[in-house]
Amino acid sequence: MEKDFLEEFLPDLDEFKEKTMAFHNKEITVAEYKGFSGGYGSYAQRGGDKHMLRLRLAGGQITKDKLKFIADLCEKYAIDMVKLTTCQSVQLHNLEARDLCDMIESVWRAGMISRGGGGDFPRNVMASPLSGVQDGEYFDVLPYAKETASYLMNFIKAVKFPRKLKVCFSNSPLNETHATFRDMGFVARKDGNFDVYIAGGLGNKHKLGVRVSENVAPEKILYYVKAMADTFVENGNYTNRAQSRTRFLQDTLGICGLKKAYLDKLESILASEKLDINVKPYTVNKKDDGVRVSGKRAVPQKQTGLYAVFYQPVGGKIAPAKLKELYNTICDMEDVEIRLTPEEGMYIINCNGSEAEKVLSITEDGAANIFETSVACIGSSICQVGVGNSQELLSLCIDAVRKENFADGVLPQIHISGCPSSCGTQQIAKIGFRGAIKQTPEGPKPAFAIYTGGCPYQGEERLSDFGKSITKEDIPHFLVELGKEISAQNTTYDEWIIDNQHKLDELIEKYSA
Repeated sequence: MEKDFLEEFLPDLDEFKEKTMAFHNKEITVAEYKGFSGGYGSYAQRGGDKHMLRLRLAGGQITKDKLKFIADLCEKYAIDMVKLTTCQSVQLHNLEARDLCDMIESVWRAGMISRGGGGDFPRNVMASPLSGVQDGEYFDVLPYAKETASYLMNFIKAVKFPRKLKVCFSNSPLNETHATFRDMGFVARKDGNFDVYIAGGLGNKHKLGVRVSENVAPEKILYYVKAMADTFVENGNYTNRAQSRTRFLQDTLGICGLKKAYLDKLESILASEKLDINVKPYTVNKKDDGVRVSGKRAVPQKQTGLYAVFYQPVGGKIAPAKLKELYNTICDMEDVEIRLTPEEGMYIINCNGSEAEKVLSITEDGAANIFETSVACIGSSICQVGVGNSQELLSLCIDAVRKENFADGVLPQIHISGCPSSCGTQQIAKIGFRGAIKQTPEGPKPAFAIYTGGCPYQGEERLSDFGKSITKEDIPHFLVELGKEISAQNTTYDEWIIDNQHKLDELIEKYSA
């Protein structure tokens, strides 16, 4: 199927090359180029001199072959920045225009078609990162995510959507992919079927999804995907981009009207189309080598004696040389592959004990504690629409907190977005920040609005609203003072906040005054 899409999309690259050179010759505007290039998974970075390319990786799965390809690509084109995203994608940054067009073609031929990776298209389909190997999961959802990803590629040239469409799959109530509040989410049930949620999303006027179907047989999922696409096309807003995401259908149609519109489409599609699928179950036949591994980053799989090793590059930025080192380490390990997380990290899965020890050793440069696993989008130094420099703020915060040597868990994972687009998913964070400008007696200063109390877990979902703004320079001090307060009580943030929300509010008030 990938080969068919390759043949379909390759002719489009002629126009991409033409538009890219026209942009660099200043024959078309930044906005015009952005509206075009996003459909190829590429955007010009702030300033227009460099480019970004986003790779589609269904379910965040990176095989050893793909890992080698990405590492070799970085070496060939001297790529100095690789960013893992909250949509389980890989972004290559600081690309030269002269390299971009040839690079895209080689990426596509390697099975990572970036078409639709940005713009008003179906985006990368997500899945719980440990799907198929996670102890306690309801069932493996990754094969269904991959089938859906392939199916949605058919819409890229055939259908004009009002805006992007994000589809995801969750294998347990951990809800790591936010399936209950995406444009469309398939939520695994204990009985082996799915519940289906639609029209949720973060960003401005965020909303939880609407459950429109229950107990859906997995082989029927593409009927439900097609019904969502048709409902969005028929009822979405094509004139006001600020209100064109699926979550606004809850306002324009009402909850009952949305359900009816969707279910009417579904009934018609079930009667007229043949979209049943049959997937092969994920199997790992690797033997236990008898070596037992412990530690926070070694996660026992449901396959006896196998481990998933967690690795979180700080800020989701992974050095190209580390990709090469990872490949060289796992290239001869049977069945080992990488799964990207929705929090800008990765798992190296299917390691036996001896292999896990090797992978743990080469990934010691990652996040050292919960706080250092914090999430940050690429930020305003690179993103055209960014307001706040998310990566800079995260670095400042980590530097300040490291000096205090707090116990793990004293401060929670934070999420930082540079703008209202919520690429850092700050609305589901225990503490989140969003880029802003704050008026001070000294004049306007870079700042971030604070979010508190978010939660993604199924059945406990809370999407927080932004609160007062704290200047960028004061946020590290705010976090250090918070950490000292919690550390003095010899507890963790999760325990402390239960009875001390008022103290957190007082601290926010102090630093936002």
